[in-house]
Amino acid sequence: MNTFGLKFRLTSFGESHGEAIGGVIDGLPSGIKIDENFIQAELDRRKPGKSKFASARNEADKVSIFSGVFEGLSTGTPIAFAIFNNNQKSSDYDNLREIFRPGHADFTYFSKYGLRDHRGGGRSSARETAVRVAGGAFAQLLLNEFGISVRSGVSGVGKVKAQNFDWEMARDSEIFALGDEDEMMKEILTAKQEQDSVGAEVLTEILGLKAGLGEGLYYKLDASIASAFMGINGVKAVEIGEGVGVSLMRGSQNNDEMGVNGFVSNHAGGILGGMSSGETISIKSHFKPTPSIFRTQNTINLKGEAALCELRGRHDPCIGIRGSVVATAMARLVIADMLLLNASANIKNLKKIYE
Repeated sequence: MNTFGLKFRLTSFGESHGEAIGGVIDGLPSGIKIDENFIQAELDRRKPGKSKFASARNEADKVSIFSGVFEGLSTGTPIAFAIFNNNQKSSDYDNLREIFRPGHADFTYFSKYGLRDHRGGGRSSARETAVRVAGGAFAQLLLNEFGISVRSGVSGVGKVKAQNFDWEMARDSEIFALGDEDEMMKEILTAKQEQDSVGAEVLTEILGLKAGLGEGLYYKLDASIASAFMGINGVKAVEIGEGVGVSLMRGSQNNDEMGVNGFVSNHAGGILGGMSSGETISIKSHFKPTPSIFRTQNTINLKGEAALCELRGRHDPCIGIRGSVVATAMARLVIADMLLLNASANIKNLKKIYE
């Protein structure tokens, strides 16, 4: 499937080394001011080629909007946009035409389709996530109308974990670090110098959400968030609130008691029964080490014969860094979808519209 969402829908297209990547957004209400500078700024946060901590692929990632916007406002009709690829080096992948890269989707894509685009992984490449960032930026323009914000930062790189979270640091940090920036940078550069890569942990928070958002059974808010985040390239685990820690706790420790001023704690991470509780929604996503490393690795070729994989090209030493920007985008898309779904949750809401 290439479409995300039920009411606020993003359909993406394109490959890493194709002419362009892009998307179509359905469901954005009319009359929303489309801030193209904000959308571009979000893409600039994710784009490669900015530092030694990311791929050297030098893409402008300039977004072009083709429809759904008139005189600076959304029209309520589909918004189509594209981001053109300008810095592909497909020749870097010529030696991979007949072999599968360890840790990549090469083998599974070939097993499913019987062919694959060997140039940077084609559709499976994280290049496609630029579309999600653009889509998430459009979603944020809707969230702004309700005072809802989303933020993400890198809370850990390899064995280095931030002890205290500083969101101002994350905003200005070259690697979006929430703390211990120097140690995280050292961890990344050490792996890079050793022709290796390193994993990362990303913290995402959703603020300003009122209680009651999310569907009770089959489209729960936490389930939708987990699905959206697991769909990000390289994410292997997602935690909400205390996450895996709840298995070590007792109910008396995990329950969030309530008082006249609201919840006393937030172990649930802002979600109860699949719906928002009104507290900050807290999500941790865990990114695997970049599978593209420059060490010689054992693999097989298309015939199932033993082969060696020796990569060339430009690759992120830690995909969680730019992945944190994608995490923000996916959270925005989920919440925008839930807002629209919730509009018809009860008769009072409908009467406000039609009376």
